Amino acid sequence: MSIIEALIFGIVQGITEFLPISSTAHIVITSILLGYNFPGFGFEIYLHFASILAVVIYFRKDLVQVISGFFAFFGNRSSYNRTQFFFGIYIIVATGITGVLGLLLEDFIGPALKTPPFIAIALAVTGFFLIIIERFVRYGKRTERDMTFRDSIMVGLGQTLAVIPGISRSGATLVTALFAGLSRETAVRYSFLLSIPVILGSSVLAIPGFADGSLVSEVGISALIVSFIATFIFSWLGIVWLIDFLKKSKLVYFALYCFVAAIFVYFFLDNSMIIEL
Repeated sequence: MSIIEALIFGIVQGITEFLPISSTAHIVITSILLGYNFPGFGFEIYLHFASILAVVIYFRKDLVQVISGFFAFFGNRSSYNRTQFFFGIYIIVATGITGVLGLLLEDFIGPALKTPPFIAIALAVTGFFLIIIERFVRYGKRTERDMTFRDSIMVGLGQTLAVIPGISRSGATLVTALFAGLSRETAVRYSFLLSIPVILGSSVLAIPGFADGSLVSEVGISALIVSFIATFIFSWLGIVWLIDFLKKSKLVYFALYCFVAAIFVYFFLDNSMIIEL
């Protein structure tokens, strides 16, 4: 992989990871346009790890609050500690649901679901639900203090849909959290923090590629470094921009983008391709 290709992949991954527009779909589109075939899925997971590092650093105070409050609750059951304890539980519950169901569903994702037409449909579905939640569902006002197990189950089920190529993980979690009645700020925070255990879990799959040196030999150490740094920087910028954007604007703009991307994928990519994700 050339340095320019590594830079492009890093920028695309970083920008799209946390926006509700499916980073996987954009990595696939980018690889096709560049004519680059990934050596397995290790490189994409490697880039996801860079994105998660950006989330961990950006939300470090939130993580400290949740983790410290979680364990402090066993000795001091104050209202604050209780909120942090159960918020941590809700993250664990949603992650567990996604992990178990995700593994089960992966066996049912056949070649037909990995073609450009299906990915285009999945992008359109993401856009459709973003419009539904924006136009026809009134935003709730419930915060972490008001969350229940029902919320975590709904979001966990929604997040599981992201195993389908073209369905945005961040979009699925945002839509289900907002549909459950959480406030926009709580839904965004919950979505970001949920991404940490989910993507860290999948990042474990990239370890064999580093252990046997295959990822380094096939991609190149310089390309890996450049792509990681680019992904981290643009993931950070994406987080900052999305949080600021959602304070002022609406999800419908992402929906319109998903429709445009779906049209491009459907009409301009080879529909007979089987995309390895």
